[in-house]
Amino acid sequence: MTTILRKLLFFMALIVIWEVTYRLNLQFEWMPTRSFPDLLGVLEQLYIGFFGEHKVLLYAIFTSLKRLLVGFALALVIGTCLGILLARYKAVDETLGSLIIALQSIPSIVWLPLAMIWFGRNDMAIIFIIVIGGTWSMALNTRMGFKNVQPLLLRAAKTMGYSGFDLFRKVTFPASIPYALTGARLAWAFNWRALIAAELLATGGLGSTLLLATDFFNMNLVVAIMVIISVIGIIMDQLVFQRVEKRVLTRWGLEKV
Repeated sequence: MTTILRKLLFFMALIVIWEVTYRLNLQFEWMPTRSFPDLLGVLEQLYIGFFGEHKVLLYAIFTSLKRLLVGFALALVIGTCLGILLARYKAVDETLGSLIIALQSIPSIVWLPLAMIWFGRNDMAIIFIIVIGGTWSMALNTRMGFKNVQPLLLRAAKTMGYSGFDLFRKVTFPASIPYALTGARLAWAFNWRALIAAELLATGGLGSTLLLATDFFNMNLVVAIMVIISVIGIIMDQLVFQRVEKRVLTRWGLEKV
């Protein structure tokens, strides 16, 4: 059985269970009547959101992705630079590194009141929250990547005459890419959570649409937004992260071509 067929059967089984649960009205007593989302209703909300007169979901996706991609790019750049500093200088690792570990334990949404005071209720505040959400994981994984470069590789490179920036560019940095890729994946996941949480108190985007759907008790639209976020995550993982990971593993002889 191929992987694609296995996945199709799995999701088809989930859809069947979902629809049967709705049709039989199988829900707990404490759940409000008909609060369980309907599969056909979710599909209807997706159709209206993409092809209806106002195209609410289409514009919400565009707004959210614009904010997310800017914040994600900044988190990657800032996190990578911080990770290199932590790995390169022991004093920075012992001081700034401890602070980053402490900051990582703080949910990014906690920064939202400060962000709105500093930047106002606009895109800058949301992007700030997104950057905070992904920078720390990127920094710590980059640091780990540099710290775990095999000493044998470094000695071999030095024997061949590499030193300084050439050693960094040819050996240290490429060897740390698998760890950086893990950090990027974590940053992407944290950025999505930070984005949706920040948009709950802002205008536009999937988070704001999610809040409106909740206020109007439109659970079908809520699930439709969840489906959209999941599909975007799958596309990003399949088209970007897995391809980069495969190239890196192939480059370092960890996976057959």
